[in-house]
Amino acid sequence: MPELPDVEVYREAIEARVRGAPLQKVRLASPFLLRTVEPPLGAAEGREVRAVRRLGKRLVLALEGDLFLALHLMIAGRLHWKEAGAKLGGKAALAAFDFPHGALTLTEAGSKRRAALHLVRGEAALRALDRGGVEPLEVDLAGFAAALRRERHTLKRALTDPGILAGIGNAYSDEILHRARLSPTQLAQNLSEEELARLHAATRAVLTGWTERLRREAGGDFPEGVTAFREGMAVHGRHRQPCPDCGAPVQRIVRAENEVNYCPRCQTGGRILSDRSLARLLAEDWPKTLEELEKNPGLGLRPPAAPARRGAVTARSSTRAR
Repeated sequence: MPELPDVEVYREAIEARVRGAPLQKVRLASPFLLRTVEPPLGAAEGREVRAVRRLGKRLVLALEGDLFLALHLMIAGRLHWKEAGAKLGGKAALAAFDFPHGALTLTEAGSKRRAALHLVRGEAALRALDRGGVEPLEVDLAGFAAALRRERHTLKRALTDPGILAGIGNAYSDEILHRARLSPTQLAQNLSEEELARLHAATRAVLTGWTERLRREAGGDFPEGVTAFREGMAVHGRHRQPCPDCGAPVQRIVRAENEVNYCPRCQTGGRILSDRSLARLLAEDWPKTLEELEKNPGLGLRPPAAPARRGAVTARSSTRAR
């Protein structure tokens, strides 16, 4: 799912191309994309784009006449910039937003259609789409701490709850917790003041670092290849690979469609967190510590090859967005 850094780079690219231009037409390949009926979608056509905003993980085209087109990409939605009048071809195509000099197109991989488009009138109606989480790059430490402590959640859940923090999902929450050296299962309410400050600083550093990196990689072109798994990430998507900081094999917990990736040495004091299904399968053979894991390489939780040499780890670490 595109998260704050990805959505912000999308926002910048879209605004550079459409601000001040009229939205000539919205073409829908799937009627299920549009989640509102009033005002009608045709009311947006011909309106000038006054600004492009980010609302959590949503992208918002602010149109003249106090109208707002709000698009949530969900898990598999992706945006592309095409030549004017580009055809909507292929099963993945969902919509095109036509401008005089180009078309912003939306695709969604897979069979499930989760992306959502809302057309609303007025700032109050737009705010109703906001899940209420604070902006992590705008809130100070006191506001950050207050938001995290409102609910009794684990850190992983708190970071990814849009009612607590806006714009953070599965990928960057893993990276934030690794940088902060905190366990994903630790309760937010139990953090010390020092741990809260460390988490706040890590959140800002990871999100700004990756936004800057993705901006550089786009190089002024429209960002393509948006993905939750990127070269240079420390733990997310790196199950069984060596942690770039200590070399321990990255571990994973999978629950439904979500997963947690973490380093047991850097984040949990050597403890292997229980993956419900796998721990139940292995029963007494489930390793509870990194030391037990190292004694049982046949469990499939270690890297398939020997850990990277120290020099290689250091080189990888230097490429990370910190």
